[in-house]
Amino acid sequence: MQKKINHILVIRLSAMGDVAMTVPVLKAFTEQYPEVKLTILTRAFFLPFFRDLPNVSVYSANFKAKHKGILGLYKLSKELRDLKIDAVADLHNVLRSKILKSFLIGIKTIQIDKGRAEKKALVSGENFQQLETTHQRYADVFEALGFKLDLSNPKFPSKSDLSDKEKSLIGGSSNKLIGIAPFAAHEGKMYPLDLMKAVVETLSKDYKVILFGGGQKEIAVLNEFEAAFKNIVNVAGKLSLDEELDVISNLDIMLSMDSGNAHLAAMLGIKVVTIWGVTHPFAGFAPFSQPEDYLLLSDRNQFPKIPTSVYGNKYPETYKEASRSISPEIVIKKIKAII
Repeated sequence: MQKKINHILVIRLSAMGDVAMTVPVLKAFTEQYPEVKLTILTRAFFLPFFRDLPNVSVYSANFKAKHKGILGLYKLSKELRDLKIDAVADLHNVLRSKILKSFLIGIKTIQIDKGRAEKKALVSGENFQQLETTHQRYADVFEALGFKLDLSNPKFPSKSDLSDKEKSLIGGSSNKLIGIAPFAAHEGKMYPLDLMKAVVETLSKDYKVILFGGGQKEIAVLNEFEAAFKNIVNVAGKLSLDEELDVISNLDIMLSMDSGNAHLAAMLGIKVVTIWGVTHPFAGFAPFSQPEDYLLLSDRNQFPKIPTSVYGNKYPETYKEASRSISPEIVIKKIKAII
């Protein structure tokens, strides 16, 4: 007779967007199976993502020190065993998680099927069609453990109450709040900055615009945007992740690339308009529970090899600004129609 599962270890170590995409799935799990405890194994930085989830705790892995290398993973496995876990849902399925699971012998483990063959066929142009979403792939892991999940009726957390610090930063305004996150890990996923500047300028005439980003180069660009127009606040580098989530939860809409900020907003139930360069939502990475018409896609007649890769890290040089085929007017019109 199979042991009853009362406590599941969920593994998802990186990257930011992929970790954020677990949140709506875990939220559905906690509502549909409130008696089962979840422990999320991830990096300490991502702890705030899970703040609104009942019966969920986070176990931080430190792969630069305590849990470094095979010996560190063995230590980690002993620590995890002490938590009395009954099963492992590996939502990452990388070498590190595979080694870790090899030390957890006797505990039932299921790992995500990333659909590599299907994604390869999509990128090569052999099979241009919608693949299973990453959210559903996560849900499939829980189903294989005996916990079928329905993701069709999501519930989202309430708006966060802003702290005095957060209020003083974004300022009071009766205008609608638009978040804009213009950056992505790879240039081919980004909307050209001259076009984004035109979008920001127009929207700032009617709405308050909050700019998001990270890293010194990005912050410098966002500071230029902030200085050039009224009704713009750059919060990049000024808030902790926890505080940034508070601000995002108060937005009326987020404009993002196919990148982490889209998934942060979506997990909080915010409307998200995404701009897609050399990637495509068919690969399964669209933000959670957003209408299809919120996805603004580069012109595949002009750029027929899209998606050039799943993650946007490979593309012909001539495709670097594929999203230039989406005019600022299209972006502005979409945002105004939704607001």
